[in-house]
Amino acid sequence: MKKVYARPQVLKDVPMHYCPGCGHSIVHRLIAEVIDEMDLRGMAICVPPAGCAVLAYDYIDIDMVEAPHGRGAAVATGIKRVRPENLVFSYQGDGDLAAIGTAETFHAANRGENITIFFINNAVYGMTGGQMAPTTLLGQKTTTSPAGRNKLSEGHPIRVCEVFALLGGTAYLERVAVNKPVAIRNAKKAIAKAFQYQIKKAGFSLVEILSPCPTNWKMNAVDSCTWIDEVMSKEFPLGVIKDIKC
Repeated sequence: MKKVYARPQVLKDVPMHYCPGCGHSIVHRLIAEVIDEMDLRGMAICVPPAGCAVLAYDYIDIDMVEAPHGRGAAVATGIKRVRPENLVFSYQGDGDLAAIGTAETFHAANRGENITIFFINNAVYGMTGGQMAPTTLLGQKTTTSPAGRNKLSEGHPIRVCEVFALLGGTAYLERVAVNKPVAIRNAKKAIAKAFQYQIKKAGFSLVEILSPCPTNWKMNAVDSCTWIDEVMSKEFPLGVIKDIKC
């Protein structure tokens, strides 16, 4: 019988620590599949974040350089400038990238640093207890917004891709999701395209990935996937936000 589905070689055969229904494990597998298919294992360097994916080095068997919270783009920039022949990417959450790491990420994008960022947007701070994040939706309840996010006191959710699209250094920005099979296939294509743009020296690329967080959303796994389609993607529309067509 022909084998049509198997564990990517670069993905370690170990249990993952993520909560049931979390999207991080899906994204890890997609990145591993693309690294295998593009034969990038010997040249890829990942910068994992502080947060839920802090143990990414336990799962993807490539070189990893851990960054302090919010500094993923800065660390990735330093590595890429020293080792321009390597494929360098950071893997960051919404709090890591859009809160404490806003300055580092914004200016790396504006400078057109030839790095790739995978931005996991689950609309909350996942690891620390589900507090309100820069991407929390209006009216969404979290541990620090029990009545729902209020635009008058907390402002609006930040659409990172749309903001970065205005910067001259950004080459490719796309928002995808991992809540159903067709979305997962599209996410994989976006990951591969972002890597291709870096290899072509096109500049800064970022893929934003809407990811379910059943634990902190207080939902079951099925409902959290449905919520992405019915609610979250209305605030964060899926699709290509910017593409210089290199």
